[in-house]
Amino acid sequence: MKIVKTDKAPAAVGPYSQAVIAGDLVFCAGQIPLDPVTGQVVAGGIEEQTQRVCENIKAVLAGAGTSLNKVVKASVFLKDMNDFAGMNKIYASYFTSDFPARSTLQVARIPKDCLVEIEVVALLK
Repeated sequence: MKIVKTDKAPAAVGPYSQAVIAGDLVFCAGQIPLDPVTGQVVAGGIEEQTQRVCENIKAVLAGAGTSLNKVVKASVFLKDMNDFAGMNKIYASYFTSDFPARSTLQVARIPKDCLVEIEVVALLK
């Protein structure tokens, strides 16, 4: 098991790692729309927040030595399922072919009252 840590994505704000490599898999912790420089939630709605989340995931995966095109499973957590179309529009700009399996759920609350959180599992090779 190898711990992934990059300064290109928000630092972990609790007792967890940005990602963990186990065998040929990378388990990326859920990312919320925090700016990696300021540590603050980005301004805007679901589209801006989803873009920041995807950029954070992209950075964590790069730190692990892999990329978005190696993602096999994504879990999306939305504060409001009415935001699905806006999230999906941005998500589709990051995952353009050979789509990963995905679950999307509405949850009661996301840290820092964000609109979206996404976690992924990716292949290392």
